[in-house]
Amino acid sequence: MAIFTSLLSLVSPLHCDAPYPWQIGFQDGATPTFEGIVELHDTIFFYLVVISFLVFWMLSVIMIKFSSNKVGIVHKYHNHGTLIELIWTITPALILIAIAFPSFKLLYLMDEVISPTMTVKVAGHQWYWSYEYSDFVSADGESIEFDSYMVPESDLELGQLRLLEVDNRVVVPVDTHIRFIVTGQDVIHDWAIPSLGVKMDAVPGRLNQTSVIIQREGVYYGQCSEICGVYHAFMPIVVEAVSLEKYLSWLDSQV
Repeated sequence: MAIFTSLLSLVSPLHCDAPYPWQIGFQDGATPTFEGIVELHDTIFFYLVVISFLVFWMLSVIMIKFSSNKVGIVHKYHNHGTLIELIWTITPALILIAIAFPSFKLLYLMDEVISPTMTVKVAGHQWYWSYEYSDFVSADGESIEFDSYMVPESDLELGQLRLLEVDNRVVVPVDTHIRFIVTGQDVIHDWAIPSLGVKMDAVPGRLNQTSVIIQREGVYYGQCSEICGVYHAFMPIVVEAVSLEKYLSWLDSQV
């Protein structure tokens, strides 16, 4: 029964937005930004496959054709070729241009400043995260604030992920423009959630921001992606995207 439960947890949709052992592909995307990253990766990978095929083909032809001792020196006095030099100069330039245009387009779209519906402030500490929903205040005039620590392995429940679960999740609504303002309180951290296409440095004394719009409900896992000390591997991130009704209910429970 335990083996069946473990296998079921691996194929559960809940874990589609978390890494799994021996994973070599992307996680399921949930934002337009991440979809753009995957599309750019696939485009560049196509060029990589074509170039690799041509290079290996030319190497194979040369090794097969000129491997025999009977073959003499070909073009012994040939030291200049305008056509071939133009080909190996212009072709890489065209490939780089074909890569540059979608790359710059994606970079500018990722840096686009969108009027946010809500703002979540993120601060990295050694070794936990703290969050503040400054757009919402309680009757006492205080904003929603909480710290988020990793759940120790000894406290994990059945189905929870080792080194990825936290005691307080970031809860946000879907189909909403959300701005995350990220900073650090001691050393440099990095707030990264792969499925959302978010990777933002948390630098002490500096505010960095990123905007996301999550297109589907789910639980999205991430980790600090900047070595920040001895417990760097023990400050995970969990963002839970819910419907607007569930989000309002969560807000009522917090204020």
